Amino acid sequence: MIKSSTNKIALILVLLFGCILFYVGTDGLNAFTAEAARVNRLVDEQPKFPNVTFEDSKGRNYSISEFEGKYVLITFLYTSCTTVCPQLEMNMSQVYQQIPKEYMGKDIVFLSISFDPTRDDPATLDKYKDYFKSDGETWRMARIPNKAELDALLKAFGVIVIPDGYGNFTHNSAFYLVDKKGSLMNVLDYKKVDEAADKIVKILDGEKGA
Repeated sequence: MIKSSTNKIALILVLLFGCILFYVGTDGLNAFTAEAARVNRLVDEQPKFPNVTFEDSKGRNYSISEFEGKYVLITFLYTSCTTVCPQLEMNMSQVYQQIPKEYMGKDIVFLSISFDPTRDDPATLDKYKDYFKSDGETWRMARIPNKAELDALLKAFGVIVIPDGYGNFTHNSAFYLVDKKGSLMNVLDYKKVDEAADKIVKILDGEKGA
């Protein structure tokens, strides 16, 4: 009888300990994967966009202050990618098309940033942008030539980029929404195009009505 009670108590303690580990390991049950937990932390921390210099498809150089007072929807890519990047940019194009024209360029701009600056020079980016109907103004494609600056941005925004040694990269993908003051505001699922577009339009509409 005593042995049976002891076994029950031990089992309860094991289960309780397991639940605690699960709770901690999933960011309080809010995330069930490492990627979801990473996104949650980024949204909570809202990191500031670091000081970097872009070179876009037209060869222009500028910093994030170019877009001060505007929201910026960002993707990270490399043009030689044959897996997720084309779909990522195609989905970006679909979100772009759903934003009312009255907001585009005035209240929000789109920006696709290459993490392969050696190969993705302005001429390459200019050609690539045409595949997705980027106009090079309200939706720009750019690289960050300085490796230290690029690495600082990738780290700040939790973008994981792992070279395979053959010119390709393993990387995570999402839509990154930066607010008007240059801080990361949200990380959106790039596969949920309509949901991302709806959230952005609601933000823009809300400011218009304020």
